[in-house]
Amino acid sequence: MEAVVKLVFDILAFSSIMVLVVAGLAVIASLMGIFNLGHGEFVLLGAYTVFLFREWGLPEWGGMLAAPVAVALVGLLIEALFIRRLYAAPIIAMLATYAIGLIIREIVRGLIGGQFYAVDEPIAGSFEFAGGSFSIWRAVVIVVTVAVMSGCYLFLTRTPLGLQIRGAMENPALARASGVSTTTLYAFTFAFGAALAGLAGAMMVPLFSLSADLGVRFLVQAFLSVMLGGIGTFEGPVLGSAMLGAMVPGFQWLREIPFIVDHVSPVFAEVLVFVAALTIVKLRPQGLISKGRI
Repeated sequence: MEAVVKLVFDILAFSSIMVLVVAGLAVIASLMGIFNLGHGEFVLLGAYTVFLFREWGLPEWGGMLAAPVAVALVGLLIEALFIRRLYAAPIIAMLATYAIGLIIREIVRGLIGGQFYAVDEPIAGSFEFAGGSFSIWRAVVIVVTVAVMSGCYLFLTRTPLGLQIRGAMENPALARASGVSTTTLYAFTFAFGAALAGLAGAMMVPLFSLSADLGVRFLVQAFLSVMLGGIGTFEGPVLGSAMLGAMVPGFQWLREIPFIVDHVSPVFAEVLVFVAALTIVKLRPQGLISKGRI
């Protein structure tokens, strides 16, 4: 029973991290038709904001509240200066986001000297449940993710601006013909996606430490989650990221079986995750939930 509860907790914790990372990427890809290959660096900037607050002697909580706002402003600036001019050429726009992400990553690498830095959990310690010990901060990440995703869903389905965004996801040309300023929507959406990435980086940095390559390790998984869930909706990529997030600790748990642990390496377990996800994409190329935005 203890092992099962621990597995479920690990799945929820890692899935929550993946959902936070993927949500911003999904909104940008679904509405704007652009895969932001610099999304991992937005995650990095969120983590770096928390690190800066710690270096300045300020509480980590302040950095976690400031991270989404700071990264959203960076995203708004990038969209206005570069991405807005490339909507007609999504491939070039995608390459531009990769180049911008690379610049951001190397700037951060220069600032932190290529080192790894541990950031304390704002709420340290553990709690006992079902005979096991569980991290309080991981539980906080789960609760925050549920709250943020619920808020995003209500925003997209219950507010006039959210309904305009969903309408533009369905049919951008019709939205423009109806008087909706898609340029404004795109700018807001890019900043909104960046803010979610900044929050993801802020929440995860106490768990993974800060390094210049923090966001890169999640970019491929985030991209695969979007393809798994389907482009054109907010719900699809979130479901895909939750499934992929469940596979990672699930396959790692299988390695703890006595017979398997001697024959399966951790790297092979990660390969199995991608094989399983790619198989689903092959069988259902439109994604689990898709309305065919691009």
